[in-house]
Amino acid sequence: MNIIIVGGGKIGTTVLESLVSEGHDVVMVDSDPEVIAQVSNIYDVMCVCGNGVDWETLTEAGAAGADLLIAVTGSDEFNMLCCFMAKKVGAGHTIARIRNPEYNDQSLGFIKQSLDISMVINPDSLAAAELFNLIQLPSAESIETFAGRNFQIVEWILHPESPLVGMTLMEMRKRFPASYLVGTVGRGSEVFIPSGSFCLQEGDRIGIAASPSEIENLMKMLGILREPTRNAMIIGAARSAHYLTRHLLRSGCRVTVVDIDKEACTAFAENSPEAVVICGDAAQEEVLLEEGLANMDAFVSLTGIDEENILLSYQALSKGVRRVITKINREEFTSMAAKLGLDCIISPRRLMSDVLTRYARALANSAGSKIETLYKLMDGKAEALEFRVEEDFPFAGIPLKDLHLKKNTLIAGIIRKRRIIIPSGTDSILPEDSVVILAAGHSLGDLADIME
Repeated sequence: MNIIIVGGGKIGTTVLESLVSEGHDVVMVDSDPEVIAQVSNIYDVMCVCGNGVDWETLTEAGAAGADLLIAVTGSDEFNMLCCFMAKKVGAGHTIARIRNPEYNDQSLGFIKQSLDISMVINPDSLAAAELFNLIQLPSAESIETFAGRNFQIVEWILHPESPLVGMTLMEMRKRFPASYLVGTVGRGSEVFIPSGSFCLQEGDRIGIAASPSEIENLMKMLGILREPTRNAMIIGAARSAHYLTRHLLRSGCRVTVVDIDKEACTAFAENSPEAVVICGDAAQEEVLLEEGLANMDAFVSLTGIDEENILLSYQALSKGVRRVITKINREEFTSMAAKLGLDCIISPRRLMSDVLTRYARALANSAGSKIETLYKLMDGKAEALEFRVEEDFPFAGIPLKDLHLKKNTLIAGIIRKRRIIIPSGTDSILPEDSVVILAAGHSLGDLADIME
């Protein structure tokens, strides 16, 4: 597909990298010559230096024949206008990044309709929802949700004391009976879609597919289900912190927010009066200890500096906080954080990239594939996709044991009228089902792509 990205910042370049890897023809537009020079040096894409709402700039970028335009500059209003202009020039679909919390669902719906925007996306809101899920299930390293939160893929790392170490998956199912599926295993730099004879080892990152209640049941049997979070500390009064605080307060959690910026603290306190807002330097250990760091159930570092987030998170971990979450946007810092014991990492850029990749992949499929959800798993080495099955699906009604799936693909779950099915060989896929697929080394655009 022909795709235009307006805005060459951190979000824009992350999205660009993902879409280029998907095989799309991408054009980058930015008004800063230095940004354009940097992008053109790193990526083999066409770049246009100019204003994204200017008719000539959009025409030069090829908006008249573009299948999709994505506006991700730092200005919400600029992104809206850019999408409006692109549609007037002739772009097929448009997506605008809109971050301001003052734009509620009702106003966003009006904006989409009035400006004919295909999708509005808020990376801060996406990140907050992900953070809340991780805080609610403190044993997990990542949680991906499907079918309206009725189905999950939860990843956690096997520590030396885990009863699963040295156990095959067949033995695991016998000893810990529940309705779940071990869909992925990350070991070092490799990712496996494991068979029943696969033997788990210390340090493996395993992905469990099941309903939330079954995952909770399994964690109870394994002795790793922790008490719910009652006290949380957030470093950085960022937009994502606003959204996360709303979620936590509604769940009955007490929230303490620390930021060095006085104006940011004042604004945060006005928007979230039930939270405790502290204006102070989180890098000073005594500030955090004075605010009860050692008694916190969860610690989330959301500053704009990855290195600071890593150091603050390590400090919280050393004080015994049981759930520590670190925002890291630069992937090269992820391995450094892992060596310090920081396994729970979140990247708003990567979350947004996943959503846009899913949207573009669905548009590119001429058969009208119904990709509902797409997540990158195991540090991007595998994917989990949710497909909505259409009436003309050619393999409907055939028992799964009679299907020939591609290597390193797995049908992890079937959701039929809100009922979760962990599939066996006698199950089949029917129209209107939602089907969750795990794949390593494949880029799937349609459910039928999993067949040989």
